[in-house]
Amino acid sequence: MTHEECKNSLLPRRAFLSDLGMGFTGMALGAMLAEDGRLRASEDTHAVPAQTIAPRAKSVIWIFLSGGYSHVETFDPKPALNKYAGKTFDKTPFENPLHSPLHKKRFRSVAAEEINVRDVYPTIYPMQVGWRQHGESGIEITDWWPHLAQRVDDLCFVRNMWTTDNDHAAENQIHTGRHRLDEQQPSIGAWAHYGLGTLNENLPKFAVLGGPTRSDTRLSIDSLYLGPQHAGVPIAIDPKNPLPFGQRHANQSQEEQRHEYELINRLNELTAVEYPEDQELRARIRAYELAYRMQASVPEAIDLARETAATTKLYGIDNEATKLAGQRLLSARRLVERGVRFVQVFPSPYGVWDSHQKLKENHTRLCGTVDLPVAGLIQDLKQRGLLDETAVVFCTEFGRTPGLELRGGGVSGRDHHPNGFTIWMAGAGIKQGYVHGATDELGYHALGEGHYVTDLHATVLHLLGLDNRRLEIPGRKRLDIDHGRVIHDILA
Repeated sequence: MTHEECKNSLLPRRAFLSDLGMGFTGMALGAMLAEDGRLRASEDTHAVPAQTIAPRAKSVIWIFLSGGYSHVETFDPKPALNKYAGKTFDKTPFENPLHSPLHKKRFRSVAAEEINVRDVYPTIYPMQVGWRQHGESGIEITDWWPHLAQRVDDLCFVRNMWTTDNDHAAENQIHTGRHRLDEQQPSIGAWAHYGLGTLNENLPKFAVLGGPTRSDTRLSIDSLYLGPQHAGVPIAIDPKNPLPFGQRHANQSQEEQRHEYELINRLNELTAVEYPEDQELRARIRAYELAYRMQASVPEAIDLARETAATTKLYGIDNEATKLAGQRLLSARRLVERGVRFVQVFPSPYGVWDSHQKLKENHTRLCGTVDLPVAGLIQDLKQRGLLDETAVVFCTEFGRTPGLELRGGGVSGRDHHPNGFTIWMAGAGIKQGYVHGATDELGYHALGEGHYVTDLHATVLHLLGLDNRRLEIPGRKRLDIDHGRVIHDILA
């Protein structure tokens, strides 16, 4: 065979291997994972989803407020803070929380303990807002949440969450389960993506609205060793340009672009034959395929002009203060409505809830930007029948100290507080109008065992029909704490 004949025969042979060889590889991998109890759904194995539990939810809307809202001024009001305001912990009838063994057990500062002053402020700072009971359930919420208070009988509060990082790397920790000093793990959205099949081939399984806005918080949507194809896809609230580089050039026809994508895909597949273990390449192939399909489907999914005036008003889009959060939350509803499995929403900019000073001023304003839109989301999902198949999570990275922050002569704020804080959930498979767990009288420690952040992960994956302990990659052994424990008490 001449050199020219060899060249001519090379392309068909490589194409044949690309078309069939990878299919065999995928089937073999799927069979091995099934035998090992780790079968999952993925684009490359075409396997059956690893749903070992009857799923209660089809999708998740994960709402994250960056910076750390104060649990005692939102969803876990503590009247003892007012009664003993200005006194130190040791001047109250309660156990001094700084002497509790829970403090060292759950607290892990990056700074040396002898120079760390965070989270140990002993002078009690009073609540900066009033509170009362709401709904038939009589759950206490502060006065900064008037609209959400009307939906309290739809919500389930977990008041005994805890984490270990006392700085803002906790934003990654609540999504990955790992302290920043440890080897990082994939995010909760990536695990959901990895474990489940898609409900819509034209949209990403894991979509992100409003973040992350910094390179050091990228881990909150990253997939790491699961492969880049399982990472979150950031989507902008702009139907004309929702995806970076996701629009066809004005002088290029759809047919021309289709041929361009086909050629790129073919070249990538040929390269994949020679480098079958290259996950970045495999992800790139899938990305091109998905990007082409998403060009039409994503702009339609976030085109809020298709919604009625009554709906946009429900989310507060007609008001400048609530517009941004409203747009992102309404887009989240539209995405899950179209089959997106996991939507991670950042309704506020990075770090804005971090109220070291002027807590009253900051939280008054910030609660006003998200209260109505979030309440509107719950009402909208419920009236459309989507709340029965969607799990909603509302969280932050940690709470804020019961004591007054004294650094820099502080007089009006609270520092970071990982020892106890509150999140809430609603929707598919979750109890309604219910409170689980508690912090102590001063809002310092999560009582009992409490729930480390991966308990929240395990619960969300359980609602999706996934056993978090079976979601493991051969050769990537996770710690027991990484798996978390399902919070069974909050399940309906």
